[in-house]
Amino acid sequence: MTRPTAPSRAHYRHFRRLDTRWMDNDVYGHVNNVTYYSYFDTAVNGYLIDQGVLDIHKGATIGLVVETGCRYFAPVAFPDSLEIGIRVAHLGNSSVRYEVGVFKVGDELAAAAGHFTHVYVDRETRRPAPLPPDFRAVLQTLI
Repeated sequence: MTRPTAPSRAHYRHFRRLDTRWMDNDVYGHVNNVTYYSYFDTAVNGYLIDQGVLDIHKGATIGLVVETGCRYFAPVAFPDSLEIGIRVAHLGNSSVRYEVGVFKVGDELAAAAGHFTHVYVDRETRRPAPLPPDFRAVLQTLI
């Protein structure tokens, strides 16, 4: 089996700076694999909040994760500073597949690359809901 290659920065449309935390490291001296998923959520949802299209407390539409995955190419550890690249790989009526890359500041290739799919639903009914036009417009800039 051929090992996949790490994506470069050019693969992503937006970057968000995050610093690793002491608690992110595991007993092996690097960031634990499950922590990367927290980085993904922080980067994507932070971007959507900054753009004014996601209100996690009162918004009518919320995103639920239905699929996720990650490949690891190089270790990161506290106290590394990171840049999390995001892009939209698929934009449906109520679903979005995000692709996310974790880069050490200044590195050209990702230390990890992952994806997750949100299905956006009505907060009350938890049934899929079409993305509002302003939300869709913001997501289209990430394609």
